[in-house]
Order: sequence, then structure tokens, then C-alpha cells
Amino acid sequence: MIDLNLLREQPDLVREAIARKKFDCDLDAFFSLDEERRSCIARSEKARADQNSANKEMAAMEKGSPEFLEKIAEMKSIAAEVKELEGKTKEVESRWRDAYLTIPNLPDPSVPDGDGEDDNQVAETWGSPEDVSGDAIPHWDVPWFADLADFERGAKVTGAGFPFFVGDLSRFVRALIQFFLKEAEDAGYLEVSSPLLVNEDSARATGQLPDKEGMMYHASEDDFYLIPTAEVPVTNFFRDEIVESSQLPLKRVCHTPCFRREAGSWGKDVRGLNRLHQFDKVELVKWTSPDTSFDELELLRGNAESLLRKLGLPYRVLLMCVGDIGFSHAKQYDLEVWAGGQKRWLEVSSCSNFTDFQARRAGIRFRDENGKPRAVHTLNGSALAVPRVLAALIENNLDKEGRVKVPDCLRPWFDKDFLTA
Repeated sequence: MIDLNLLREQPDLVREAIARKKFDCDLDAFFSLDEERRSCIARSEKARADQNSANKEMAAMEKGSPEFLEKIAEMKSIAAEVKELEGKTKEVESRWRDAYLTIPNLPDPSVPDGDGEDDNQVAETWGSPEDVSGDAIPHWDVPWFADLADFERGAKVTGAGFPFFVGDLSRFVRALIQFFLKEAEDAGYLEVSSPLLVNEDSARATGQLPDKEGMMYHASEDDFYLIPTAEVPVTNFFRDEIVESSQLPLKRVCHTPCFRREAGSWGKDVRGLNRLHQFDKVELVKWTSPDTSFDELELLRGNAESLLRKLGLPYRVLLMCVGDIGFSHAKQYDLEVWAGGQKRWLEVSSCSNFTDFQARRAGIRFRDENGKPRAVHTLNGSALAVPRVLAALIENNLDKEGRVKVPDCLRPWFDKDFLTA
């Protein structure tokens, strides 16, 4: 959530920023509830003060005296008023908080204007689509692919978008994950292994709720959510804590399966490995000082880019426009690799700065130089998501014999020159 003082003191600035971001948000309703809430709190506090004052007066009276009995009647009236006002305050507080949670993060001024994906800016490119194999075809058309990525049996066991990886393809996926984790460790990230289900408070803290309910699988009996990304559990690691300022930036890396319903997805964009409901991803998460968070975003992006370079995958970096960044995001880069068989760009990473938006929702703070608690800034980025990286590697490195040349950086974990049937 954004700073409440900023909302109250600079409402026009907030309105303008939200209008840039193209989110539907009823600020007038929030401000009306904010006034009602403050009025209820003030009336409740006055009623409690009157109750305390009456208690003190009673203590000085002779028990059973007419004044004492009169004060008892007055106390009953005040107590009833306090109870009524506290109930009203609690009800207004709940509606106020619900409205507050619908207000998106404000975009950083460096984020370009735009309505959607066509307005994103190419910030950097590396490699060339012309450098990929001349024998590239879509990965789902590689003759052995259906044997090693068994979508039919996955659909039988669970449903569409839940494939089995078999034999060398399973080992190859594991090699990618080990490579991603080792590179993150070398860059100073501490590895953690997280829960795969989170509670509602965790999903709300990172902004998945109330914004993305439709994308998450929900275990209704326990009210847990399967994680759409390790960002959710790992960011919440320090929820409701004050971290040491000397430790900032704190850096963590986590590999998990990710679960996304992807409701409404269809067509060529979801063929093969392009969009799965369960997939592996290595996530980088940072908690930083507000003064350095945008510098840390560039470093985070660099960590993800270095993996693509070592894998030899041509890629581009998109600076996302205000109309295409997420609810919780202040600034976002997307990394896309070129898939030579499909002849299209595939997103494999998003690197984002959430400023203090998630930290305020999660209660994650540090003490500044004056000892005052302040919200940290949170960042995260995929380094990397496996399926589309795998798709691009298969397509771009395919030879005439239907074999996929294995990148040198994966050799410590995959001891074959080629991936094939």
C-alpha cells in the first residue's frame, strides 16, 4: 500500500499517477471512508475518555450515596455509547482497509507513458535472431519432444498444462535449475527453500490479493493458496519484522514450482512450453534501503541477463510502460528471448521494484540513521523461469539430425554434448 500521508496530503499527485497507470480505482470512495474512519476514531476516543473520567469520579464518591447511584446510571449510558462507537469504528475500519488495498502502487517517474504492450520500450538487446540455428523449428514439432515432454499423460493425471518431463529432458531441466542457483549464489544471494502454499495474509502482502485471485489455485478448506511465484513466500519471510539496516540489501534466491491458472489463455501463445499451469522457476528477492532500490533494480536485471548471455540466447530488455506494469509495481523490466522455431520473442523474466508498497502491507521495516522505523523497498526478478528458456534452447540449438547442442555452462550438471531422444 502507498503512504497514507501521501494520499491525504497530495491527493492530486496520487490521482494523476494512478491515471497514468490505467488502473480502475475509486479514490473518492476511499477519501470518504477515510473521513468517516477518522470521525469514528475521534468519537470513540472521546467516549472512552469520558468513561475513564467518570470512573475516577466514582472512585472518590461514597458508595451508595445518591451521587454514586446517579453516576452508575451515567456510566451505563457511557458504556453503551462506547460499545456502539467501537462496533461502528470496527465496521468502518474494515471497509476503509478493503478500499485502501485496492489502490495500486504509483509508477516511478522514469516509467514511460503508454496504454499497453505495444508502448513498451526496448532498453537493451544482446545477440541476434539471425545467429540461431538455420534448422530451428517450433519445439513441439521436434520429433522426440512429445516423448520427453509428455503432455498427454500429464493431462490424464491432472489436466492441460501439467506435463511430465522424462529421461534426459528431466535431467536437462534439473541442470538449468542448478545453473541458475549456482550463478545466484556466486552473485551473493543466499538460497532458501520455501513453502509452496501461503495464507491469505502473505498473498495480500505482496499484492496478489485482492488483484490476482483468478490466477491462483486456492485450497479452500484450509484457505491456502498455491504460490504463483516464490516472490510471495520469500518476500513474506520478514513480515512484521524490523531488519538491521546494516544488513541491507538482503538478497535471497529460491527455486520452486509455480502454479498459475492462466484462465482465458488459448491459441499459439500457449502451445508446448509457452504457458504451463505448473513450472519451475528460480526467483531472486531483495530487501533494500529506499535510497538505493533503483540501483539495486539495475543490478538485479544484470543478474538475470548474465544467465541468458551464458546460455547464448539472443534477448531483449523491455522497459514496461505504465499501462503494462503490475498492480504492485513501481518499475518493471521484462526480459524476452528469441525462439528461432516460432520466430517470436518469449518472456522469461520480469525484474521489478515495488518500492515500499509491499513492505507497508507486510510490515517489513528498518531503522534509519535517526532510529526511526521506515519501510524497506522490495524487489524481485526471475532468474530464470524454465519452460520458455527450455523452448528457446531446443529451437535455437537444433541441428539437422534433430539434436540440441548443450550450452557449455550446463556441462557440470548435464554430461552430454546433445539433448536428444
